[in-house]
Order: sequence, then structure tokens, then C-alpha cells
Amino acid sequence: MQHGSHTILVVEDDLDVRESLRDALEDDGYKVDVAADGLEALEYLASHPLPALILLDWMMPRCDGAEMLERVRADPTIAGVPVVLLTADVRTSRKTVGQACQGFLTKPVMLPDLLATVERFAIP
Repeated sequence: MQHGSHTILVVEDDLDVRESLRDALEDDGYKVDVAADGLEALEYLASHPLPALILLDWMMPRCDGAEMLERVRADPTIAGVPVVLLTADVRTSRKTVGQACQGFLTKPVMLPDLLATVERFAIP
């Protein structure tokens, strides 16, 4: 699969948060695709060019961030995609970073933090 140099995959179950993140990133020039949970995101990853970055909510129904992250890292075709967690629980974030993630953003996500993080992984 090809790597989408500027595509960001936002995986977030809260519609308002998902759309806010999409709007902010698109306003900054990024192509954004969204998924409402980990299962939808895994289906996306199996059928689209790989994104430059996955912004992954930690707490979601059906397939949460931990389960999705485990499945991404176990699949050699998508294991190299950088993942940044979105979570309100700073303790969970710090514990997970370094194990399988490239970073985390605490909710509510501040726009300068979001853009600085995304800029490290994607080209607008």
C-alpha cells in the first residue's frame, strides 16, 4: 500500500470531537479521513493507502484504542504507521507512550498542540 504523505486518520467515537479535529486539520491543509471506532479504522486501513498518522481515541465502544493499537502493531502491513493517542487520562497516555505510540494529546485538545504534533508526521 502507498503511504498518504498528508492524510490523517482520526479515530474518535464522539461525533463533535471527530468533526472538530477534522475541521481544524483540513483548515491547516491536511487531508483527513475519520472512523468512529477501532473496527471502522481497521477496515479503513485494510482498504485505503496508509495514512501519515493515526490520531486514536483511547476510550471507544466496540474496539477501543488499546485493542486497535495492539492489532495495528501486530499487522506488518500497517505496523509502521505512527499513532498518537487522544485521551483525557494523562496517566494512561504516559504509560502507553513508548510502548506502541509516538505520543499523546490530552483532551480537550488545544489547536496549537494538535498542529505541532501532526506536523511532525505529515506534510500538509
